[in-house]
Amino acid sequence: SIDSTKEKVFMIEGEAGTGKSVVLASLYNTLQDLAKDKTSSISGTDNYLLVNHGEMIKTYHSIAESLPNLKKNHILRPTSFINGVDKKGKKADIVLIDEAHLLLTKEDRYNNFYYKNQLEEIIKRSKITIFIFDPKQVLRTKSYWAKGLMEQIDQQYGFEHYSLTDQFRMKSSEDTLKWIDNFHSKKISKLPKSTEDYSFEIMPTPESLKEKIEFLDEKVGLARIVSVFDYLHKKDQKTYYVDEDGLHMPWNTTESKTTWAERADTIEEVGSIYTVQGFDLNHVGVFLGPSIDYDQKTDSLVIDISKYKDTGAFTGREDLSKGELLKSKEEIILNSLNTLMKRSIHGIYIYAVNESLRNHLLGLQKQRDSKFDC
Repeated sequence: SIDSTKEKVFMIEGEAGTGKSVVLASLYNTLQDLAKDKTSSISGTDNYLLVNHGEMIKTYHSIAESLPNLKKNHILRPTSFINGVDKKGKKADIVLIDEAHLLLTKEDRYNNFYYKNQLEEIIKRSKITIFIFDPKQVLRTKSYWAKGLMEQIDQQYGFEHYSLTDQFRMKSSEDTLKWIDNFHSKKISKLPKSTEDYSFEIMPTPESLKEKIEFLDEKVGLARIVSVFDYLHKKDQKTYYVDEDGLHMPWNTTESKTTWAERADTIEEVGSIYTVQGFDLNHVGVFLGPSIDYDQKTDSLVIDISKYKDTGAFTGREDLSKGELLKSKEEIILNSLNTLMKRSIHGIYIYAVNESLRNHLLGLQKQRDSKFDC
């Protein structure tokens, strides 16, 4: 019951594309409609939607402009909510958290968070908490869920668990999903076949990737190129480029009120994980930069942490051992890759900068297509 003195927590798990944000947005709109209904059992409740993701906040604020009972001042970043509740001195009623895997699990004074764990602090300040979680989408060590941490919070509050398992975004075969999951585990398996509903292609050159995505954007719309964070970017209003000697396209521009994925001009740019996480594209070109390579001896993917340029993703975890820190850094790069590869509804087109990986993938494509032709 919402009047109970004990906090109630619901955890919804699901991988990229299983409809987590759609479920949450619909639920929040329904709750806010009921909160305005005098005959409802939750009439007059003070409810919030939280997400620690700048581009998704823009989307939720845009949705709020068209729905009468959604207010921007109740769609917040987690720290803003925590500090706001503390000022009021009164618990919120129902709090929904999208992308809870992005919550901080360490004090971060730069972002005005002075506790150990944002999820726990939100639960303490809410009568009912409903959050969505996917450990494969953790992108920063500040949000790294060390082994056992979620279980500890679960034991304290007694979560009710729900799982979303159906893939709603990708109109692909199970073989394609399995291939991407294997890739996330550093295994490169036989390439899945393209189908009538979903294309899977390895591109031989940066130019061919660009031409393919531009063609598809003109044909069906919402086709974009994205890259792992292997290229320099600073928040100084200057333009930075992906692969200056090859693709040479501006990247990771988020200084607009409109989300990157929805802007028509971003067909001329490359998006990072921070511009597309949580969004659907019709077709996605995935640019595998210098940090992603292939070792022929072990027949596996190799991650070079030193070539990953999102240095901010690796800061602020002095509490982790050297081994845990190295493990978390590799997981973050692989999570970024997994999330980028699961952005599209109808097709993925991959280009690898490193010659050894590119040649291996092209060889697998040749094997697949020669068998398919037979």
